[in-house]
Amino acid sequence: MAVGLNSAIRFKSALRGIYFVPNILGGLVIGYIFSFIFTYILPTVGNVFHIGFLQNSILASEKYAWIGVLIVGVWQAVAMNTIIYISGLQTVPEEVYEASMLDGASKWKQFWKVTFPLVMPFVTINLVLSTKNFLMVFDQIMSLTKGGPAQSTESISYLIYKNGMDGGQFGFQSANAVIFFIVIVAISLFQMTVMNRKEEQL
Repeated sequence: MAVGLNSAIRFKSALRGIYFVPNILGGLVIGYIFSFIFTYILPTVGNVFHIGFLQNSILASEKYAWIGVLIVGVWQAVAMNTIIYISGLQTVPEEVYEASMLDGASKWKQFWKVTFPLVMPFVTINLVLSTKNFLMVFDQIMSLTKGGPAQSTESISYLIYKNGMDGGQFGFQSANAVIFFIVIVAISLFQMTVMNRKEEQL
């Protein structure tokens, strides 16, 4: 997607702006929009066209509600990830591509042998941010399911909020939040160390 939006296509700037809209709206707003879609629009479509798996809201399923949360989270996160990759692609000098073309490299080889190694630092950034967002998912759960049905979509962040605000465990959950932050930092540092080694190998 980033390669396509970075190529010489018409209305490139407009397409980038449209593609970035999900990241601007915010998790809660997008969550409420998708909650309406999953709860009313898709079941209506399923009933009209007799599509069995759409007739019931996915958010009401203890087994599949997490898929709805995942769809919303990924749809929102991909916008920022793509912008970061586009920034990385724009740092690759045009002279490098020209030299590879003179050597007879195909577009496929140019991507894997030239582009990918040079944008590897941006891959690292996206990996760290994506992992952090996955571990800290909260807005989507709050607006879509509130941890339900039957606590099937509760995340660590949501549990800390729920037990702290609703359960009155302010001190205990504050400590949990600090520990959770340390765990995320440790995982991020580990990822950066591993990916930096990969960058050096490339």
